[in-house]
Amino acid sequence: MLVAIGVIAAACGTATPSATSSATSTATQTTSAATISVEPTSTAAVASDTAGPTATISDTPSGSARTPTPRPATPRPTTPRPATPRPATPRPETATPAPPTATPAATPTAAPTPPVAAADWPVYHLNAGRTGNDGTFPAFGGSLTAGWSIALDGAVYAEPLVVHGRVIAATEGDSVYALDPSSGAVEWQQNLGTPVPLSTLPCGDINPLGITGTPAYDPATASLFAVAEIIGPKHVLFALDPDTGAVRWSRDVDLSGDDPKTHQQRPALAVANGYVYIGFGGLAGDCGQYIGEVVGVPASGQGGTIAYRVPVTREGAVWATGGPVIDGAGNVYVSVGNGAATTTYDGSDSVLELSPTLTLKSRFAPSSWAADNAGDADLGSLSPVLVPGGWVFIAGKSGIGYVLRQGALGDIGGQVSSAPVCTGFGGAAQIGGAIYVPCVGSLRAVTVGADGSLTPGWQSGAAGGPPVIGGGAVWSVSSAGRLVAFNPATGAVLGSIGVGSVPHFASPMLSQGQIFVGTLAGITSVRE
Repeated sequence: MLVAIGVIAAACGTATPSATSSATSTATQTTSAATISVEPTSTAAVASDTAGPTATISDTPSGSARTPTPRPATPRPTTPRPATPRPATPRPETATPAPPTATPAATPTAAPTPPVAAADWPVYHLNAGRTGNDGTFPAFGGSLTAGWSIALDGAVYAEPLVVHGRVIAATEGDSVYALDPSSGAVEWQQNLGTPVPLSTLPCGDINPLGITGTPAYDPATASLFAVAEIIGPKHVLFALDPDTGAVRWSRDVDLSGDDPKTHQQRPALAVANGYVYIGFGGLAGDCGQYIGEVVGVPASGQGGTIAYRVPVTREGAVWATGGPVIDGAGNVYVSVGNGAATTTYDGSDSVLELSPTLTLKSRFAPSSWAADNAGDADLGSLSPVLVPGGWVFIAGKSGIGYVLRQGALGDIGGQVSSAPVCTGFGGAAQIGGAIYVPCVGSLRAVTVGADGSLTPGWQSGAAGGPPVIGGGAVWSVSSAGRLVAFNPATGAVLGSIGVGSVPHFASPMLSQGQIFVGTLAGITSVRE
């Protein structure tokens, strides 16, 4: 199993001895299938403005942001700065397949989207549904120009965000930065602790291990959330003021019985239903005892932690970088990696639909689950994709794509349709029935029809990182560190430019005519 994982990892991106993630982050996850509720272990405040129960962490800063390299400009007010307004009506995407007509059997698909600033990109792939589709991004004119590039205190595995007009970057140095989008100047920096050296962990391939999962901004609480792995080790959720970087509160998110040394927080965070949802898997190498799980922490900082543990004895990771996906009713969708079982089904190699309080509503696993588990060919490497018409798309390491029905995913072997697609990793982009799937060494277009049929389309080896859509182009970063713009309808390359060495599963972010990419050194911007 580990040999197969290593081969995929090598094909997935640029490896470095000290700071590289791999497909083997498909760690295992196990625990009872029941939702569990955990009260905070302590009510000690991390910062003076702590709101609600938090866990004490000895190496947490006092909560005041430090700004080692502030630009010489008038300080921003504490209220969000007005970003250059985007058009209120999204510009139609040219050369993109039209979305299919919804069918009567469908259930609602669109994720709830609270209001945010017009130019913001507040969570991974823009919204709770993880579509990655920015209909207001300016039309791509065919040329790309290098913008600014800034070195930070660690590699940036997380997708950059834009909150209140500032670029937000989270690093493996356990720091969160706010950058001026026009110049890259640091407006504030908040270090959340000391990252964990790889030498102190039983396996893995990120050194040091700090903030890996993409943070998330919640407009309801006006807080920016990030999970940092800090020495101990332990995983801590922080709520930050997005305008100053000050820590509002924090809470340990390792569940009772978990070994923090063998669990990794790789997926992007999601915010919905008053909770911050956090996925956990294992380290590259699948070492030690770990069980995949989804943890929910009240976004207010008040109240108990909830969780769903995959009912495996070992493994079953929730690790895909796109993180939990939220539908219009607030249900939470995640994919699950391989488990240890090959005789009696154990809940692994699956897609889960969880309620807002993380109880299991429905599940799908392929009929080949036992062979998938034995060969590390599971569905856990790609986050589920919600498609209009009430469909769910998934394609994992086996290379087979499946269309499922929202609300009744199909249990074992109950897919609506399936077809060979590619070995999928990360988070896909979606507009209507058109889906752009990040694969090992390539990008693949597929279409889900109104009847749930699955039709593979073009495939290009120019790039294969998790894509986003905007300006009439599909944007993806190659493992060689090139940002590539594709024609959505044909896959023709419209333009490309080098951005530097990138981690596995690097995903670009779009904002006001610029494209931002996290690199092994920091952040790079590109202008249309």
